[in-house]
Amino acid sequence: MRNPFHTPFVAVFQNEVLLNAKRLAPYVLMALFSANAVLWWIKGPAADLGWATNSDFYIARSLKAFSFLLGLPIFNAVIMGDAVIRDFRLGLVPLVFSKPINRAQYLFGKFCGSFFVLVCCQAAFPLTQIVLQAFRPARMVVQPAHFLIHFKHFFFFVVVTHLALAAIYFSVGALTRNSKIVYGVAVCFYPFYVSIMLFLLRGFSLPVRSLLDPFLLNTGPSRNGFGHSADFLNQYVYSYSSGMIANRAVMVLISAACLLLLYWRFSITDRTDKEHFSVLQLTTTTERIYFDSPSLAATSGQHPAEEVSEDRSIANIVLPAVSTANKTFSDNLKKLVSAVSLEFRLLRTERSLVVLLPLALVLSIFDVAFFRVVPEVSYSATYASHTANAMLLFLIGMSVFYTGESMHRDRELRIEPILWATPAPNYVLLLSKFLATLGLTLSFITLTGFAAFTTQLIRRHPIEIQTYLLTYSIVLIPGVVFLAAGSVMLNVLLRNKYLVYATSIALGSALFYLYGIGHNHWLYNPLAFRLWTHADLIGVHSRALLFQRFYWIAISVLGLVLAHVSFARQSGRHGPANALRG
Repeated sequence: MRNPFHTPFVAVFQNEVLLNAKRLAPYVLMALFSANAVLWWIKGPAADLGWATNSDFYIARSLKAFSFLLGLPIFNAVIMGDAVIRDFRLGLVPLVFSKPINRAQYLFGKFCGSFFVLVCCQAAFPLTQIVLQAFRPARMVVQPAHFLIHFKHFFFFVVVTHLALAAIYFSVGALTRNSKIVYGVAVCFYPFYVSIMLFLLRGFSLPVRSLLDPFLLNTGPSRNGFGHSADFLNQYVYSYSSGMIANRAVMVLISAACLLLLYWRFSITDRTDKEHFSVLQLTTTTERIYFDSPSLAATSGQHPAEEVSEDRSIANIVLPAVSTANKTFSDNLKKLVSAVSLEFRLLRTERSLVVLLPLALVLSIFDVAFFRVVPEVSYSATYASHTANAMLLFLIGMSVFYTGESMHRDRELRIEPILWATPAPNYVLLLSKFLATLGLTLSFITLTGFAAFTTQLIRRHPIEIQTYLLTYSIVLIPGVVFLAAGSVMLNVLLRNKYLVYATSIALGSALFYLYGIGHNHWLYNPLAFRLWTHADLIGVHSRALLFQRFYWIAISVLGLVLAHVSFARQSGRHGPANALRG
């Protein structure tokens, strides 16, 4: 008798689960989610307000917050976005479809396997909540232990919501075959959601907003529980209304529509023009130009000048030729300038920038552009401080994401051994990534400042250009220097971009949580979040703020030095040829 589980769909499902079981990212996510469950249990509002930590209301409230906060929509993309892209990147798709398997079995097996892993990672949060019921601190109210209610709310508020997001990320990845686009969509999720819920649906009634809210944040007791007595909330029974059930049905229909569209549009044929950035694909062939190594040309039987000329004509990018005869500082500086120029051009080809940069720019000036501006010290000080604070989240995302992409691009395109074999010091390879990301973030700051300046001019408010320069140079620039240097250091030490993304989000969430409850000392606050006012930029207080900013620049330099010492490429006394063996 044939085993019903011996089918192509089950084989693809099992293979996807096993592949994810060998990745580090799922285990990091489970540890992160479990740690946050403990953190929210200890530092949440339940102990101070007398809420029972395992009441029906508090379980649902925690799971809704967990589903929305903690970067969970972005972590969703980490698990779901790369499932099909990985097979194309490794060249496994022709081999897979040479077997008796069809598109539906392959795609739905991949999707279900990846989503199963994602749900297992997310389940670490409610499982930790279940375990914490055994502990009863003196100031904390704990009711008799519940088990099924955790999983009921987990499925209703978390699994169904992220099923729709998973279908979107999986479909985008499978159709575009580019992980950068998937992460670009994931990064844009929060600004898109906030814009829709706070502005587009602002005038609609609460039932309509709840019907269209994928996270159902406005359901349950009003004001998220605040304003109600502890006795009322501890006895509150969370019932699912018809509107909430209709919302869940819409999420399932969105998932089905995305997967059905994917099934119709998916093709295994080679679509080079759509699979890669044409500029990126051609430009990477010229990366060795910034070293102009004669040894590489000799291995191919071509004259170095001919090969360089050919590569330049292909990529349509002219880079300065650099002699490697004398390894002086001047020669290495020319190599660094050429490398930075190329890295910056590669960053400009990122498709996600087309969406992220304009969106980040609009949201950074949204407050001062569309609402009444009340000057605190002066109009320019208010415009500059508001835009500086609004840019922080986008600066963090750009620094972490684009540094990770640039640090791992060479390995993913399989040209890292060629680059490592070139006669150039390690700091050229590292600083080029660092300076390119820093240039991108500084460009974003400049554009935002210009947009704020223009908005102020249009609204006919008095303008002080030096206020913008002072605010951005003292507050923002040291912060972005630290972000870029810290991202380079983490990528060198951890050597896995997904682990770096997870670690960065975990550290950022923990720090901003500490800042939110008042622990925002400058020793662990590189962005000076809530640490300055315009008065601190001028007068006697400016020296203390300048000292704090130079402190973080010094930390950034130490981070780059540590990255240089820990860099995996072994050059120097071993010679560049050994890099190929490593």
